[in-house]
Amino acid sequence: MNAQHTTEQQPGTGPAPRALTDRELSRLLRRQQFGTLASVRRTGHPHLSTVLYDWNPEERVVRVSTTADRLKVRQLRNDPHASLHVQGPDVWSFAVAEGEAEVSEPTTVPGDAIGRELLSLTPGFETPAEETAFLKQIVADRRVVIRLRVTRLYGTALDMPAEG
Repeated sequence: MNAQHTTEQQPGTGPAPRALTDRELSRLLRRQQFGTLASVRRTGHPHLSTVLYDWNPEERVVRVSTTADRLKVRQLRNDPHASLHVQGPDVWSFAVAEGEAEVSEPTTVPGDAIGRELLSLTPGFETPAEETAFLKQIVADRRVVIRLRVTRLYGTALDMPAEG
């Protein structure tokens, strides 16, 4: 019986995932805006939420704006262990930022410290009136800031050979 030549890769013979460097992980976190925040339920099971986030590499802090009544807020106040999973540019790459989260008190006065922190997470406003309206709205929404203080970054990429 003759062995047939094939260009298909057999299971286990393809390229292995490559661990991303801290710099690559930080760059991936900066490029994305959405991720999946994992918090811990009282049962020990993970609770996953899609979130819009901001990554500050100098502080190693992920910030998320949410409302005080959300399940993830209650869970993080009960158990601060959390992770943020962020998809890379392809299905084979990702970054995870993990650490302990703290949840601010809700913003209560337009322009207070929490309100200003939430304002810093937005792309900005064209007029002062729009900014004022935003600051009033986040008070009405009872917005808080989740600050994930990152103690570990990890992730991989799978460098696939270019097809010729």
